[in-house]
Amino acid sequence: MRPLAAVERFFERLFERPSARLFRARLHPVQILRRVEREMERERRVEDGRTVVPDRFTVRLHPDDLESLAPADGLPVELASGALAFARRHGYALVARPRVAVMADPAAHRGDADVEARFSEVGAGLDLDEDADLGRTRAFEVPVVRGPRATLLVREPTGASRTIVADGGPLTIGRADTNALVLADGRASRHHARLAARGGLLILTDLGSTNGTRVNGQAVREIAVGVGDEIEIGDSQLVVAALDDGMPVEPPAGGR
Repeated sequence: MRPLAAVERFFERLFERPSARLFRARLHPVQILRRVEREMERERRVEDGRTVVPDRFTVRLHPDDLESLAPADGLPVELASGALAFARRHGYALVARPRVAVMADPAAHRGDADVEARFSEVGAGLDLDEDADLGRTRAFEVPVVRGPRATLLVREPTGASRTIVADGGPLTIGRADTNALVLADGRASRHHARLAARGGLLILTDLGSTNGTRVNGQAVREIAVGVGDEIEIGDSQLVVAALDDGMPVEPPAGGR
């Protein structure tokens, strides 16, 4: 961290923490997003006439604050989407689409978020939309977000298996015939879950199902999924086999 940034951070903590401790104010997602945006500004740099900002963030929260944000499955996705929107509004360039990791840290101060920003190691100062040279033209229009094209391996409790391709639009999953992906699974709800694009990511959302949705063995409400992730809906399993480029991967070992 640059010396000036360190001084600014010191005064932020000096004035903000006592009030948080005194009033035990609840930490809200928008406050965390503002921290992320601030770190983007602080760590920005100029390359080839463009202002490039970090795209990888680690957010450390006190366990009590993280628990108060529950369910927090969708928080990293929302923060990443907010960081992308912030960069677009200010005409900043990114090495890659933002990604955020959120973790509990007992050493973190209650009511505060510690944010570490860094640049991806791949590439150097690519623009927000790979199809538009925004950095050179200075025409900072918000590009249309295209959803990733996903290939899913579907295994149902009947023993049937199939491969489907989601074209990037919303894909609803459940027992009802009105779903785009209909499962012959008595433990799946009629409208169980949805896969949809958001901020360039593939987002899985549980639609208030009776038996819940799990990803890699963990119960989730909403989460970004990628290649190799195992989605459990009832007794059915969906494996994300490929995204965008169609390059398949081997299903994870031990999958049903």
